[in-house]
Order: sequence, then C-alpha cells, then structure tokens
Amino acid sequence: MQANKINYDVIGLTETGQRHPLNAVYETLEELFLGTCDSRGVGGVGALVNTGTAKNIDSFEQHMTRIGRLRMIKCGPTPALTIFVANATTSSNDKEEVEAFYMDQEKVYREDHAFYKVIIGDFNAKVGPRSTPEELHIGTHALQWNDQEERLP
Repeated sequence: MQANKINYDVIGLTETGQRHPLNAVYETLEELFLGTCDSRGVGGVGALVNTGTAKNIDSFEQHMTRIGRLRMIKCGPTPALTIFVANATTSSNDKEEVEAFYMDQEKVYREDHAFYKVIIGDFNAKVGPRSTPEELHIGTHALQWNDQEERLP
C-alpha cells in the first residue's frame, strides 16, 4: 500500500465511486472505510486510518453520498473527536444541489456532540488549465477558490 510512504493519522477519501460499503482491515492493521456513491457513480467518501489511530475508532457512518463521519473513542457519553469527510458539489452543479449539500453538512455537523470536530475534504477547488504560466497549480488543477468560497458551518 502506498500510504505507508506517508506519515498520516487519517486520510479523507472523496469520489470513491464505491457501489457497496466497505470496511477493510489490512495486515498492517490500517483500516479502510468506504461509503457508497449515488446511482450515477458520483460521490462516495471514506477514510484510511493508520495503525496507531485505528485502535481509537468508534465508528464510521456515511450520511449522504457526499458526507461521512468518523468518530473516535468516547470520553464518557461524548465522542472525543469526530472527523467529517466531505465531497462538496462543484460550482458547475445547479444552485439547489449546492445549497442542499451545505445544508446537509451543517445539519450533520450541528447534530454531532463531539468535543472536537474536524471537517476535511475537497470544498472549493477550482479546476482547469492555467491562465498564465505564473499561476499556481498542483498538476493540472488550480490553487484558488471557486464561487462557493467560505460556506462551512
């Protein structure tokens, strides 16, 4: 597995395209959680959790095809940490779909009662070719905000 070359605790995965939920434990004791995509093959979120952190997992749940929740071990009745993995709609989606995503994200976030909450995922990457040679990019994708900008809870 290529992840052993990276120092990580949790890697959020988006656009997994998984048709059936998957929970796998590797020989290295890393755990992989994959939620499902929609009928068009769009979405799907998951998490890869390293060996040291995996022992602290309480649960992984997918709330929508674009939003997942990884809960870590509880302190009494309250989860100590919740990591939300989100795959935001793009600015090319219709406004209703974009608005529905952010409303769902806010609802799931507010209903969770963890002491600490972290949201990871791809929220507002603007993709496409460079406009100028000086423009910053990772590979063929731009490093700039899209039209949705700052919409997290």
